[in-house]
Amino acid sequence: MEKNTIITKVNNFLVEEFEAEMEELVPEANLKETLELDSLDFVDLVVAVESEFGVKLVAEDFMGIDTLNNFYDLIEKKIN
Repeated sequence: MEKNTIITKVNNFLVEEFEAEMEELVPEANLKETLELDSLDFVDLVVAVESEFGVKLVAEDFMGIDTLNNFYDLIEKKIN
């Protein structure tokens, strides 16, 4: 799957489920600060990613993941 497809799917989910503003969803955006995600939101995000992309994410996967671009890269790595 191409990275642009991953970005589109993730961003659409963030807008629909977390009421994020599309303008905020730039690669350097901080997941926690920009999107105001708490720990329960992260659980919802993980479940959605696992369902949408057919990958398994564990807590260790999120070590060093602080920007949207890092998150896109993580998903791309898990898929390929």
